[in-house]
Amino acid sequence: QVQLVESGGGLVQPGGSLRLSCASSRSIVTIFAMGWYRQGPGNQRELVAQITSDGGTKYADSVKGRFAISRDNAKNTVYLQMNSLKSEDTAVYLCYADLYSSIPDRPDYWGRGTQVTVSS
Repeated sequence: QVQLVESGGGLVQPGGSLRLSCASSRSIVTIFAMGWYRQGPGNQRELVAQITSDGGTKYADSVKGRFAISRDNAKNTVYLQMNSLKSEDTAVYLCYADLYSSIPDRPDYWGRGTQVTVSS
């Protein structure tokens, strides 16, 4: 079992920034891929960003240039830096982990989520 605990969500004005953290109970060096999904009101859950054990990254088109995913292996933590936030970014953000390979929309483990609200 792998436990993932998110933190860093909150209320921010449009144009502002937040940094989300996802702490893993398992060494992230041994995890093939980690990242973030989000689910906003009335929307399907969508992949926001992913980082693999070799450092490769990918992003949803809607967040390219604004969000950056990174990892700290010593802290077993993955981060999502979110800049230039828009109201459309309002959602519950969920951390995930795939131990050996990625199956689209079916991660091996999920965190419980952290709420991000972008509003004036």
